[in-house]
Amino acid sequence: MLNRKLCGHWTAGTYNPCADDISAYHYLVDGTGRIFKGKYKIEDNDNCYDGKYAMHCGGGNTGCIGIAMCSMAEFDLKNKKTKYPITPKQYESFCALAAYLSINYGIPNINTRIFTHAEFDKRKAKPEGKIDILYLPFAPQISATKIGNEFRKKVGWYRDQFKKGKKKFVKKGSHYEII
Repeated sequence: MLNRKLCGHWTAGTYNPCADDISAYHYLVDGTGRIFKGKYKIEDNDNCYDGKYAMHCGGGNTGCIGIAMCSMAEFDLKNKKTKYPITPKQYESFCALAAYLSINYGIPNINTRIFTHAEFDKRKAKPEGKIDILYLPFAPQISATKIGNEFRKKVGWYRDQFKKGKKKFVKKGSHYEII
């Protein structure tokens, strides 16, 4: 059995998924917290040699589920400015989605199996300077080095909610929601 992992991203786009986003990620969370499926199934990333998979995590796509928040277009890291900041509702849906997928795919909530793209990049022999997710506009007090741990903490809380039956992943027309 494949030891899956999950990588969290922002799209560096607007609040709505575009064609490039849909090809790159398995799931996308729009600015209102609605969840959309990407073009590729999670299982398509089991074998990345055929070129038909969600290409979201350079050098780490095999067995890796890619989820992203549609946000942060033209983000200026120095000044912490963008026209499309991550919204609190979007982030909550994103963390809940990560929890749901981690339960369904047997992914333990540890930093080597659930991580941000920035965390993955830092582990590479030659990091590329990925910045997603190094800043949460609604919570600027959380330092870039602590966002990954905060993400996993929230994923843990949502995992408990799903296991207790207090949260559900449901289809609502063309999208999904966590209720």
